[in-house]
Amino acid sequence: MKGSPKDGQRGDIIKDLMFLGFISIVAIVLLLIFPDRQEKVITTSWDFFVEMISILPAVMLLMGLFTVFVSRETVVRYLGKNAGIKGTFLAIIMGALPTGPLYIAFPIASALLKKGARISNVIVFLTAWSCIKLPQELVELEFLGFRFMLVRLVLTVIFAILMGLFIEWTIELWDCD
Repeated sequence: MKGSPKDGQRGDIIKDLMFLGFISIVAIVLLLIFPDRQEKVITTSWDFFVEMISILPAVMLLMGLFTVFVSRETVVRYLGKNAGIKGTFLAIIMGALPTGPLYIAFPIASALLKKGARISNVIVFLTAWSCIKLPQELVELEFLGFRFMLVRLVLTVIFAILMGLFIEWTIELWDCD
């Protein structure tokens, strides 16, 4: 008999805490080796922490709403295995429209996977979030020109799709135990 879901969550929390402890030890050792970098590291870490604390509550609220109001069937229909190229382009649009740091996209990607989204579409979503932004495209157009922006955008979309398919294939290959 498998353990309860709480046992799995407890194990995940223990793994996360062990990883955090390991990273903390590495950081302390590096700061002892390079004491001239302490102030910069502490300032940067604090700024990042404040940014995350200000953004993550809203992200968690949105994730809760997504979990409750968007059904598994809807995600499977629009982003699942049978969604085809429409699902891929929806993933690109979903990733390209919002602004914000990439770490906001990971809980969304996790929720999409849990609700049945195709792995390649989630990879495309994450890639679009990190590489394709409407404001970024406009700035790129202004400073680098239409041809540069278009070629980079088209190649980004092509390689995002190829990368998504390759990663999906690789993960499915590993799951065939």
